[in-house]
Amino acid sequence: MTVIPEDYADLLDKIAFWHIATTGPGGEPQSSPVWAGHADGHIMFSLTKGRQKYRNLLANPAIALSTTDPDNPYRYLEIRGTVVRVDEDPDNAFINSMAKKYMGQDEYPFHQPGDERVVMVIEPQHTTQMG
Repeated sequence: MTVIPEDYADLLDKIAFWHIATTGPGGEPQSSPVWAGHADGHIMFSLTKGRQKYRNLLANPAIALSTTDPDNPYRYLEIRGTVVRVDEDPDNAFINSMAKKYMGQDEYPFHQPGDERVVMVIEPQHTTQMG
């Protein structure tokens, strides 16, 4: 990832919660913690189609994500970018991979009947960092 400084790229692999900031239907900010992964220069996280943040991102694909290093709370990375793709996840492959990363479990334990999962694919465009 050329946008993310090399000396902060390790945060993408750590078990660190990411806070995503989206813009709500009335222009208000909304922030939510998520699990995140990365591949091919993109940041990815899972949502269900029933969530407000999903609707927010469909209406306005601009997003900010930030995390704090779990080993050093004075070290953080913020990524600003755009949702470039929404991938369906009908077999829960992505969320299961996040359950493995974050919980050491093969399957996501919080699945609710009727949930329609998608993977939000973010193209990083700018970062700020400290520590």
